[in-house]
Amino acid sequence: MRMASGMEGQETHAPPREGRHAHGNDVTSSRTVRRVLMTADAVGDVWTYALELTRALAPHGVEVTLATMGAPLTSAQWAEARGIPNLSVEEGRFRLEWMEDPWDDVRSAGDWLLALERRVRPDVVHLNGYVHGALPWLHRPLVVGHACRLSWWRAVKGEDAPACHARYREAVTAGLGAAGRVVTPSRDLLDSLQMHYGPLTAAEVIPHARRADRVPPRSEREPFILSVGSPWDAAKNVAVLDAAAPRLGWPVRLAGDARHPSERKAEPRHLQWMGHLEPHVLAEWMSRASIYVLPARYAPFGLTALEAALSGCALVLGDIPALREVWGDGAACFVPPDDVDALVEALERLREDTGLRTRLALRARAWALTYTPRRMASRYLSAYASLIGTRDALSPAGTPTQ
Repeated sequence: MRMASGMEGQETHAPPREGRHAHGNDVTSSRTVRRVLMTADAVGDVWTYALELTRALAPHGVEVTLATMGAPLTSAQWAEARGIPNLSVEEGRFRLEWMEDPWDDVRSAGDWLLALERRVRPDVVHLNGYVHGALPWLHRPLVVGHACRLSWWRAVKGEDAPACHARYREAVTAGLGAAGRVVTPSRDLLDSLQMHYGPLTAAEVIPHARRADRVPPRSEREPFILSVGSPWDAAKNVAVLDAAAPRLGWPVRLAGDARHPSERKAEPRHLQWMGHLEPHVLAEWMSRASIYVLPARYAPFGLTALEAALSGCALVLGDIPALREVWGDGAACFVPPDDVDALVEALERLREDTGLRTRLALRARAWALTYTPRRMASRYLSAYASLIGTRDALSPAGTPTQ
């Protein structure tokens, strides 16, 4: 590989079966896709998603060049990437479009990405961000949404984003409008994008996925509750969990960075904070925890909840549309994100009732097993093929012919 820099009482539904509409059709197109240029944040879940998808594309003979931005890769990230034979990494350290005052870096990153396209000559450009969709690509790219600043503001603040976000809105609108296809991991996020940035004529939902064999579930679980998030992260709502912790019979352990991207630092008062954990260490903690809690106000998919369910945890999640969509009825216990009393009640009920906790964990894992990397890769191959199929109708600059 080449590396370079630059709960009871709820109605229980069966998990979706292969081919059911909730997860889309499992169809691999015969159109040839051999090289993909993909972008990824080096921070957060997008990195995890990009590597999982790359692994799943390997059996189809697809080589991925991953252009990373946002932060330098850690030694653990380099090690993880080196274990994927169909992956090449190009490391950039440009600020991301959702960070404060990123626009000079966004412009420089665009020049860098276009140079990579000329060198790599990919069949498809897959962007895990919005703004660079408007670059003059040879062919229209796939733009995958993972979150957005405006929908985050609405979910967390309960109001529209202020006028200072106007430039972000305009740039994202342009990027989405220039995309050949748009993908999101949930219908809720897709609806949010269309509400904030206008209609999307070629868009679909492809849920995220994780391998089920990373750390097999243990039959004996330990008496603690686990969460993943940063103390300052209002979307994951760690502050509410911190407020609930003194009233719980089990300790709550929190994994996540304490330092905010703006360099502020915060630590929880009542949670057993473990700091940042590398993926294999976090997976081990998940395999030991009895309950995983994510009282999120905003989570367009919730990848850590999927990982926890595969590891055998019972789930207590924020009652928001995206998480309801991903988990359905019966696979998780849902609580209003800002209701400390409800959160305490749900966690204490599961702590006290071993049978209920075990049943909920089994339901969660059964549902999580339907989000397979194989299906995810198949859906993305079909999306890639749809882009190749539209090229005859596109000009070399990537715009529709008249």
